[in-house]
Amino acid sequence: MAKWLKHGAEAEAIKSADRKVRETVESILADIAERGDAAVRELSIRFDNLDRESYRLTVEEIATCYEQLSKRDIADIAFAQEQVRNFAQHQRDSMHDVEVETLPGVILGHKNIPVSAAGCYVPGGKYPLLASAHMSVITAKVAGVPRIITCAPPFNGKPAPAIVVAQHMAGADEIYCLGGIQAVAAMAIGTETIAPVDMLVGPGNAFVAEAKRQLFGRVGIDLFAGPTETLVIADDSVDGELCATDLLGQAEHGPDSPAILLTTSEKLAIETLAEIERLLEILPTANIARQSWDKFGEVIVADSDEEMRDIADKLAFEHVQVMTRNPDWFLQNLRNFGALFLGPRTNVAYGDKVIGTNHTLPTKQAARYTGGLWVGKFLKTCSYQKVLTDEASTHVGEYCSRLCALEGFAGHGEQANIRVRRYGHKNVPYAGIVE
Repeated sequence: MAKWLKHGAEAEAIKSADRKVRETVESILADIAERGDAAVRELSIRFDNLDRESYRLTVEEIATCYEQLSKRDIADIAFAQEQVRNFAQHQRDSMHDVEVETLPGVILGHKNIPVSAAGCYVPGGKYPLLASAHMSVITAKVAGVPRIITCAPPFNGKPAPAIVVAQHMAGADEIYCLGGIQAVAAMAIGTETIAPVDMLVGPGNAFVAEAKRQLFGRVGIDLFAGPTETLVIADDSVDGELCATDLLGQAEHGPDSPAILLTTSEKLAIETLAEIERLLEILPTANIARQSWDKFGEVIVADSDEEMRDIADKLAFEHVQVMTRNPDWFLQNLRNFGALFLGPRTNVAYGDKVIGTNHTLPTKQAARYTGGLWVGKFLKTCSYQKVLTDEASTHVGEYCSRLCALEGFAGHGEQANIRVRRYGHKNVPYAGIVE
């Protein structure tokens, strides 16, 4: 039976924080819906200390951002975007329109149609997370979305050059320097100067995730992608330094980013705890990683791989890194995860930044029912039907007439009956049933 060497935050404390986030978001969304640009501007000044007449970046501002990056920076961004685009294109190529004759004269099909406009949120308040631009904008482009807008908060009081360049290189049509709830709301609800989108995508902090949740229905969303979650599944084939490095590498995202070690080796668990304390003395981002580890870090010792699998599936974490003797066993047997990172040679940072898989992934157990952002999220799979012959319309209509009668839908039944009369030349009484 599993035992915890370290527990995370109490459930009630998390629920209390969630309630405060919900209330804050609800109030801000209502304000933006009522006052539009004026509310957005006030919120940007209040939260990001950025006051502009227009939050959309000009061509000149974008060019200035390019000038602030080196050729190597731009080449590195291009390499990462090439990997993301390549994998996204393979995903798109796997999706086919369908048309099939299911009965003589009956044609059924579906088409994969991209949404008309997508809003991509690129977080960047604490760190300039330019990788999120690749993940959202490029994926939407490959899907064929005709209008893509992006919002990213200012970094150190101004547009972050690397984020802006990444957004532009990825193909964003409109680039805004806006962060937080006000950015997500402006894209979804629309203002006097920002036309609304049909879909919101991209990760963010707890406030951004909650704003997307509350806006769902008004617009589509990719998934609930809140604060980063990382689960490291390991056995004694690896060491404490590797596990500690990979846990803290994600804990530095923010003070509310859970990082959990799940292992069958109590020795490894103890070594990892010690290594975490050592690394927190030298990690430049330790001030954030320490908060996250102290409040949300956990260490769990299980009896077997099967027990680790069961615990992992209950956690349903965003990132699941497997460093065991047989990582493919977990690939074959795990069901609930945002993305898997198999073997010690890979890690979550590869997926976050460059390897090509999408880093916008489900959190807060949403992995129980959805995967991460991919080309298919931007596509509507819409069905259609054609009936080509009188005989086919009559044949289907006879069944439809009787089935509608079972449900008591006379009007539905008459849609079938009129076709049975016209194309089948059968005498069916009005609102009657085909015998």
